[in-house]
Amino acid sequence: MKPESRFWQEVKKNTPNIQWTRLESWASHGLPDLLGYNSFCGFFMVELKVVSKGKPRFSPHQIMFHTTRTVRNFILLKALAPRSIKLYESSALNGQGKLVHDPLVVDNWSNIQAHLIHGYDHPLDA
Repeated sequence: MKPESRFWQEVKKNTPNIQWTRLESWASHGLPDLLGYNSFCGFFMVELKVVSKGKPRFSPHQIMFHTTRTVRNFILLKALAPRSIKLYESSALNGQGKLVHDPLVVDNWSNIQAHLIHGYDHPLDA
């Protein structure tokens, strides 16, 4: 199984209050990997990135998507070395494909789920 497919399974397991649909990116270049839904907030999109070393790479289509659609769109990054999971708003990605803002949440699945649903860290299950 590819690292991004394993990450997708991890996302589903750790965000039980979100209904997920995995999108096929071959149909529309740059479209994020996941469409999420929760009755509290409605729909949102998440780009999954797995990085074994170095910095994440974004295609020109992904950069265009995230820099022109910054509301309710996110980037979820899993670094394998050192291990970490970080949630970013789309607005953290600049036109050169670099993440230029601090992550919203680091290494906390409960807060990642809450931030996706509520827009902030929330100590209770969302």
